[in-house]
Amino acid sequence: MMLASLIAILMVGGIAAGFLARVNQTACRWLSLITVTIAFGIILFIWIDEGLSMTLTDSWLRDLYIPWIPSFGIAFHLAMDGLSLLMLALTFFLGILAVLVSWKEIQYRVGFFHFNLLWVLAGITGVFLTMDLFLFYFFWEVMLIPMYFLIGIWGHENKQYAAYKFFIFTQASGLLMLLAILALYFIHGEQTGIYSFDYFALLNTTLTPDTARWLMCGFLIAFVVKLPVVPLHTWLPDAHTEAPTAGSVLLAGLLLKTGAYGLIRFVLPIFPEAAASIAPIAMLLGVVGIIYGAVQAYSQTDFKRLVAYTSVSHMGFIMLGVFAFNELAMQGVVMQMITHGISTGALFIIAGVLYERIHTRDILRMGGMWKKVPFMGTVAMVFVMASLGLPGLGNFIAEFMTLIGAWQANKLLTIIATAGLVFATAYSLRIMQKVFLGKNIEGHGITDLSLREKFILVPLCIAIIWLGLFPQQVINTAKPTVANGSHAKNHAAIHNRTRTDNVQYTSAFDTERRKP
Repeated sequence: MMLASLIAILMVGGIAAGFLARVNQTACRWLSLITVTIAFGIILFIWIDEGLSMTLTDSWLRDLYIPWIPSFGIAFHLAMDGLSLLMLALTFFLGILAVLVSWKEIQYRVGFFHFNLLWVLAGITGVFLTMDLFLFYFFWEVMLIPMYFLIGIWGHENKQYAAYKFFIFTQASGLLMLLAILALYFIHGEQTGIYSFDYFALLNTTLTPDTARWLMCGFLIAFVVKLPVVPLHTWLPDAHTEAPTAGSVLLAGLLLKTGAYGLIRFVLPIFPEAAASIAPIAMLLGVVGIIYGAVQAYSQTDFKRLVAYTSVSHMGFIMLGVFAFNELAMQGVVMQMITHGISTGALFIIAGVLYERIHTRDILRMGGMWKKVPFMGTVAMVFVMASLGLPGLGNFIAEFMTLIGAWQANKLLTIIATAGLVFATAYSLRIMQKVFLGKNIEGHGITDLSLREKFILVPLCIAIIWLGLFPQQVINTAKPTVANGSHAKNHAAIHNRTRTDNVQYTSAFDTERRKP
């Protein structure tokens, strides 16, 4: 029941924090922090319990199957493999920091803020764990609505516009995914006589090429909008710019990764042939995103908007690697998901810290900060160097592996993508030049990082350096999932044979799951 407890703890903690804030706002903040820390502790326990590395034969580490609505083939089915484990570790690590970074920034409707924050984390947790597609769509929506409130209530000047745009883009694309899920459900039921939303059952559905392409598009659009991929990216800069700091951290570090996770978990295993047929186009869109995002980032003057466009650029590497269809590129994708969440989340935190002190995000009004805030400048330098892919930091490992893997699939696109690293150097160095070097034109009086802010940013520094120097642990953990594009199909039978006592496939239950 550990998997269910992760979601339950966050949901109950969010409700409790909402009520507790009416009595004591500080206690509400502490409750949120303790709640996410407990969830993080559970993930670390599972990781350590598994010996910190897995082999291909024990890909699925935990499994929980409880019938929910048997007559419609809906079950509360959660399962964890190496990829889920890594994503959840990132989720709760950044979740702890999101609570800490909002400690002083959020001063009104504190209880409702922490309710939404914890429910976003609960939705993300559900997305990374659920193996029932009905439940997957449920959690996909759960993480959407609280984020809408985080942007729309605690955001900046144009928060309502940004929140509406975020909601419309993600909700519309999510509805297309729902239609694809329902179509897959009925097709599988007609073929087998058993109507089920179970992921492992649907993996074995036989689809004609045309049907597979149409259904894949339903999933694909939802995931590339969330990633996001050019030209479906326009909601992201607005949402990042207007969101509170904690909202930006969750958006960049986690919500974008649910799109990448969806590509790896659903698009490639369920529709392998259809995905292969669009691979050149998908890789091209990834390269366009790499170049376009980098050029746009260089042209921005708003610090948060600049960092937002770097996300568009970095997410292009994920599209490039996923559709390269080889293990090396896929390992790079997983590393990119983790390292981007850490480095970009840290840059958004630094932008928020600066905004609290000088009340502007315009980098043209900054400058000369290093002398006054050397600790902040040093930390910013680490993450700026990570963003441009400096060897020794985690982002370099991610991009290097992705490009080497992509080279095996398409040499021309890989060469063009490599040019994106040059643009990354330009916009990264521009951040340091405009913010921390040069002259302090405005004469801002500014203090260095507080103890709380150091406690937030120093672990991020340690994490990005550790991933750059010792990436093998992440590679080993993700290896079972990314070994090949048909991993899920290959292991569906193993998974069903090695269920825990919670998984009961009785003949009576199978009968109940037949056509509604």
